[in-house]
Amino acid sequence: MTAEKIGFALLYLGLFLLIGKWVRVRVKWLQNLFLPSSVIGGFIALLLGPQVLGRMLEPITGKQSFWATGLLAPDILEVWDAIPGLMINVVFATLFLGTVLPSLSKVWDIGGPQLAFGWTIGWGQYVVGILLTLLVLTPVFGIPPMFGALIEVAFEGGHGTAAGLQGTFEEIGIPEAYDFAIGLATVGILSGVIIGIIIINWGIRRQKTEVIKNVQKFSSLRKAGIIEFENREPAAKMTVRPESIEPLSLHFSVIGAAILVGYVLQQILIWMEASIFSSDFMTYVPLFPLAMIGGILVQLFFKKIDNTEILDRKMVSRIQGFALDMLILTAIATVSLDVIGENILPFLLLAVVGILWNVFGFFILAPRMIPTYWLERGIGDFGQSMGITATGLLLMRVADPKAESPAFEGFGYKQLVFEPFLGGGLVTALSVPIIFQFGPIPFLIFSVVMCVLGLFVGLFHFGKKK
Repeated sequence: MTAEKIGFALLYLGLFLLIGKWVRVRVKWLQNLFLPSSVIGGFIALLLGPQVLGRMLEPITGKQSFWATGLLAPDILEVWDAIPGLMINVVFATLFLGTVLPSLSKVWDIGGPQLAFGWTIGWGQYVVGILLTLLVLTPVFGIPPMFGALIEVAFEGGHGTAAGLQGTFEEIGIPEAYDFAIGLATVGILSGVIIGIIIINWGIRRQKTEVIKNVQKFSSLRKAGIIEFENREPAAKMTVRPESIEPLSLHFSVIGAAILVGYVLQQILIWMEASIFSSDFMTYVPLFPLAMIGGILVQLFFKKIDNTEILDRKMVSRIQGFALDMLILTAIATVSLDVIGENILPFLLLAVVGILWNVFGFFILAPRMIPTYWLERGIGDFGQSMGITATGLLLMRVADPKAESPAFEGFGYKQLVFEPFLGGGLVTALSVPIIFQFGPIPFLIFSVVMCVLGLFVGLFHFGKKK
């Protein structure tokens, strides 16, 4: 693979992001779904690639024809296949860079109800997923028990986490789990947005919302994903002078340092495990959760030595968003339709069970666990449990456009405790290797305990504060 081919693959990636954005601007029903341009562009690339367009043209043009692979050459797909696993490290390394870590008491008081609800839903996804696998998928379809973890991996973790675990899936002998996870993540985003918008409209009509009292009509620019002129703000702050170092270069370098710290931690843990226990469990653990720890350590270092605040959170967020767009588009574009098609019934069962659990949690548990503004706050956690953090933020913005409720603040504080473990954190990264090494029963028991813990704290502590 030459540098020229890699560069050309990246140019193609940019082209499909632009096409996705253009389609979002032009197609009204996609605007109403608030689908990200990266998801749209990924689907278009999938359709125009070898798995759809290529298979339609191959009988006509022949296997050796350029058109047998559609509009995406094998070299492009080879590069794209590696991008998600790289970009997820950037996404997780940036989670805490440039942030101010609040006191634990503030996190507990404001973010506690949402943490308890999200904790219950996240661990519950493991419970229902592993039970489904043990009772149906393994005995009936021969699906390995590790697939029971895929609901949480794909729904809470999203495309990034699924992509980050691709190497782990291959090492433990279930490479098809990657395609399952990417497919489930796509289902999660789509159903999360659709169901979330339906829930918000239901809540407004049934007077369950405390902020919006009538159905809002959004501007055409907002539906197209364009910020209105009067609401436009700087994308980032210039914290250093460009003649010394370009601000983007500085932040990119800091993110790179965070990933390197995570890599060093990974290698130390692998060496320690091999030396002390003579085992290789840590070799199955991907880099991205340790890159997140690296980001925390780098942030603490800058907080200690930097009194000029040169790290700008908005700049970090722009780099994170760029990495996430690249990740989502390439992950969807390279997913194997053959694997999903051959296992369509197990795939649908996992998707349906995951969706039903999340919907049950929102309607039954959220009102009883979140003392105030339960719909505005719960809808964010529902969105995240269906399709990553961005979906949760989108639904909260729809339900509370001016941030009049504690939803955004509580959601942010909840993430400080939630993200290091679930939704792509250490537990998400370790779940599949743990089930592989020790079997599904021990992890199922632990998941039940954690789920019940969140349930009791939510119902009998925060729920009593109504």
